[in-house]
Amino acid sequence: MKTRIIHAIAGLFILISLLLAHYVHPNWLWFTAFVGANLLQSSFTKWCLMEQILTKLGVKD
Repeated sequence: MKTRIIHAIAGLFILISLLLAHYVHPNWLWFTAFVGANLLQSSFTKWCLMEQILTKLGVKD
């Protein structure tokens, strides 16, 4: 369950940042890069900050 929520949040963050880059300012693409870098980092280290946040909020596996 947590994995699906993490994927949904990451996808939502990417789509929102792309919309902000298009309609507000291109510097919002840095946020897109940050999300992508975190996804890549978590694939190597098997550590994800969003997973820890969801655990503290009481979301079960």
